[in-house]
Amino acid sequence: MEDVTASEAYIGRQAVLNRNQQLIGYELFFRASSHSRTAEQHAQLDADTQVLLNTLNHMGTQWLVGNRLAFMNVGEAMLASDFLELLPARRVVLDIPSTLVPTGELVSRIRHLRALGFSISLDDFSFDAPSASLLELASYVKLDVQCNDATTLRTLNARLRHYPVLRIAERVEEHEHFHRCRELDLDGMQGFYFARPETLSAKVIDPSFSNALTLLNLLRQDAPVGEVEEVLKHDVALSYQLLHFVNSAAAGLNTSIGSFSHALTVLGYQKLYRWLILLLISRKPGRDSSTALEKTALTRGRLMELAGREAGLNGESLDNLFIVGLFSLLDAVFDMPMEAVLQHLHLPDNITAALIDGTGPCAAFLRLALACETCQLDGVERLCEEVGIGPAALNQAHVEALAWAEQLRV
Repeated sequence: MEDVTASEAYIGRQAVLNRNQQLIGYELFFRASSHSRTAEQHAQLDADTQVLLNTLNHMGTQWLVGNRLAFMNVGEAMLASDFLELLPARRVVLDIPSTLVPTGELVSRIRHLRALGFSISLDDFSFDAPSASLLELASYVKLDVQCNDATTLRTLNARLRHYPVLRIAERVEEHEHFHRCRELDLDGMQGFYFARPETLSAKVIDPSFSNALTLLNLLRQDAPVGEVEEVLKHDVALSYQLLHFVNSAAAGLNTSIGSFSHALTVLGYQKLYRWLILLLISRKPGRDSSTALEKTALTRGRLMELAGREAGLNGESLDNLFIVGLFSLLDAVFDMPMEAVLQHLHLPDNITAALIDGTGPCAAFLRLALACETCQLDGVERLCEEVGIGPAALNQAHVEALAWAEQLRV
């Protein structure tokens, strides 16, 4: 099989517990590989961006933290960027380093983020640290039990009781640390004493650089939704990552999004524009090749969409057919079972049923497309009857789908 530009994304995760040692959330941090055990020295913005990108696109907040909180380290550059608005605000605690110097502009930005629903945590807290001036905006402070002796920790804790913040001990690694935290009646703890950080991974496929740029230009021009949808249909990776992101972002809406038009409605152009910028600045160099596998997926999706149109379907039903065809080769792209690929994508049931079980209203169209590809024509007539189109209409749809994929120069 041809190289299909799949790689791995990694993220570190450490549990944050309350005073009763119950899980309240996870701190997320950058990992360069599956063997990493510490946070490598990386440019702050690069590390923050990779955590954000992996959280949004490759893993999803729901998989990483479930219904608990995600504590995410953010430096000055990430705080000032628009990318944070892509996250589910009420599930995210922004962990601000003690060295951050709060300018008037940054304070205004943090107030705005709080108004959106984000919580603020002050890492490695000290009243002498530059970040201490943000205490009135914080919901959490983290106290390093190894950098502060027992007396200093006791004094810090006593002063913090006058502020409406939760006090979390970090770097709790020994029984002595744990006992000290219990004595001080701190609100939460995290550290090796409870569990070592785990490194999670997910497969990654990168979108076409040119398609992402085309999409950016269309959004900048406030182009019609139909034109934006057409670009998305040309790129398997872009489509996959968009639906992964939007379903993760919509996890609290009790709905699954399986069409581009629905995704665009939920996100809006501004949020989609920010997401694309994040994709582009995080993209690995030298990964812009298209493959025969991608061409097959595109052709399959287009054929199913055209066949559905001939059968009298419209709107979201046609979108679903295109998505099923487009995503039907994701197991080959990622080299893993389809169930594992779709586990965290949260697509509508009819799409998932077609891709995993071969059942539901889209499944017969998928079987018809597969029969056309493999030239197994014995069952084509029966399948045409099942979906409600004639053999001649199918032939025409197949020719049009092949021509469409060729025009994309995939």
